[in-house]
Amino acid sequence: MAALWGRPLQEAPQMGHSPSPGKVSDPASIKAAAARVGEQLGGSGLNLLINNAAMLICDTLENETLENMTQVYTTNTVGPLLVGQAFLPLLKKAAQGSPGSALSCSKAAIINMSSIGGSIASLFGFDLMQVVSYRCSKAALNMLTKCQSLGYREHGILCVALHPGWVQTDMGSSAGHTPPVTVEASVRGMLKVLSSLGEKDAGTLLDWEGKVVPW
Repeated sequence: MAALWGRPLQEAPQMGHSPSPGKVSDPASIKAAAARVGEQLGGSGLNLLINNAAMLICDTLENETLENMTQVYTTNTVGPLLVGQAFLPLLKKAAQGSPGSALSCSKAAIINMSSIGGSIASLFGFDLMQVVSYRCSKAALNMLTKCQSLGYREHGILCVALHPGWVQTDMGSSAGHTPPVTVEASVRGMLKVLSSLGEKDAGTLLDWEGKVVPW
């Protein structure tokens, strides 16, 4: 079974998951969500956790503030850390109940929805949107994913970061530009990528087409 933590799911229909909406800045809300999912599972484990919650503030280097940096970092980086910790027992249980040792999404996995905007190597779209707090938070999320991949590997849990593309959503269009990727194309691509993930992908950042995104 899969659980998706974050925003309303009408943006990603037919993904076949149990949504767990909650406030990623509230540890109590996160723990309560993990408890609810545990009850729904009825003693079995959780195979796939997708950290989808995120926020973006259209800022620049000149007008960036402490408040914005803190709020965005808390949501985009600290939130996935706390959610992963809270759901870890359920993921461990799924891994222990799966035959074989190979890592995969059908065994147990944490997928962090990241962004090419956090790539230091590419700095994609900086001329269109500086969004400094968002970029910094996603770069940090990529590091968190790498750390999780190393720390949770011994429990049989695969950890990967996914860039869904520049998608035609409220967030993607927030700066006034029309993104090139439709929601349907992004979801179809990511589902295909999820089904193919394995040991070689642990701790990496991939896009919705399965291509490696440089750090």
